[in-house]
Amino acid sequence: MKDLRPIRGRQYILDCIAQGEHQQQDFKYAISDARKIARSISAFANCEGGHLLVGVKDSGAIAGVRNEEDVYVIEQAAQLYCRPAQEVEFTAFNTGETGIVIRARIAKSPVRAVMAQEPDLSWRAYWRVADENIAAHPLQVRAWQREADGTAETMSLDGIEMALLRHVSAQAPVPIETAIRALPCSRQTAEAAIVRLASMRLLAFSFTPSRGFSLLLPE
Repeated sequence: MKDLRPIRGRQYILDCIAQGEHQQQDFKYAISDARKIARSISAFANCEGGHLLVGVKDSGAIAGVRNEEDVYVIEQAAQLYCRPAQEVEFTAFNTGETGIVIRARIAKSPVRAVMAQEPDLSWRAYWRVADENIAAHPLQVRAWQREADGTAETMSLDGIEMALLRHVSAQAPVPIETAIRALPCSRQTAEAAIVRLASMRLLAFSFTPSRGFSLLLPE
């Protein structure tokens, strides 16, 4: 299978499955849509890295990899539908009668944001939150890009930025829209303050389904 020599690894795979899907692990029964997989690659690369276990159902049952096309589609997703292109490390594990499971490992990218191409040919960055791939907030993407461009300078902070830090410190996490409305300035100025502070790692983004995107101080 794509010159992958399976190694014995039934217990390793069972131990991984026992952890369930989480920020650095996702189960994939089969791989068919390169653009959808590009979202997973983008999310892992923009966070702390992670891996796909291909041949494992969402329930955790081992189904085994059907054919080497799964590996080809992941490579296509990483090289053609991620910007910049990402490298994926493949390891095949023989789990016995249940078949072969492939671990596709994606490293944390040294440069963010890693974008994934959508079906409409637009590009969007993703972020891994628990066991989900979430489209990154536009201000989060701008902060990543500012940091990657080397423009995340550490000059003294202005009054708006200091007010934003005080507000977040007192009430964190603060929904982004709430933080913007609380500042005595235009939306454009408030957004610029969020981007600059986040690129300097003085602010961090968080996400929950109930609250949406919020701001908090880094740990």
